[in-house]
Amino acid sequence: MRIKAVGDRAVLVELGDSINESVNRKVMEFNKKVLSSEMEGILETVPAFCSLLVYYDPMVTDYDAVFHYISNLSFSGSENREQSGALVEIPVCYGGSFGPDLSFVAEHAGLKEEEVIRIHSGRDYRIYMLGFLPGFPYLGGMDERIATPRLNVPRTLIPAGSVGIGGEQTGIYPMDSPGGWQLIGRTPFCLFDPENGQKRLYEAGDTIRFVPISLREFDEIRRTQEMR
Repeated sequence: MRIKAVGDRAVLVELGDSINESVNRKVMEFNKKVLSSEMEGILETVPAFCSLLVYYDPMVTDYDAVFHYISNLSFSGSENREQSGALVEIPVCYGGSFGPDLSFVAEHAGLKEEEVIRIHSGRDYRIYMLGFLPGFPYLGGMDERIATPRLNVPRTLIPAGSVGIGGEQTGIYPMDSPGGWQLIGRTPFCLFDPENGQKRLYEAGDTIRFVPISLREFDEIRRTQEMR
């Protein structure tokens, strides 16, 4: 474990130097330890692939105190599969206008579009971290057969809910945004809505399962969401 100062109000706790599930589970275990701690002045934590950023109030505590506390925090440092997060099912309508790059992904992989959908939705994905946009999940575990390079020229606008592939990763755009990932589908779920302060559907450490749906099912779910 390595601890580094980040400005005058945060420390970065590094628990590894590679992106893999074992290291990420250690990050999530340590995050729970910090969040459940009783140290005065700790404000927020931000878990990432292999590190944890801990914010503190410099008017209440300081770097030395936080460094000492974190250094002595009881932590097994071992992979603990019993602490897995929630399983969240995300419905996705693949292809068509929702997935304009599905055909390219299929061509790049030497597969049919139906095979890409089956492969993409055929496994569960661990959320290693949230970043880039509020609620954007960086997912691990995608099948290498459908890994596809990002667009040479990013789009200036990607609709909220779009599911994309960028290299060896897959993710979901929670709001309208520029982006360069290959779009293969879209979910009707609202993943981020700052207006009503709703709780996020998922957190870092949770698992996402994509569930293929039809266009009719997409419209029905969308209408149900808009009525809430």
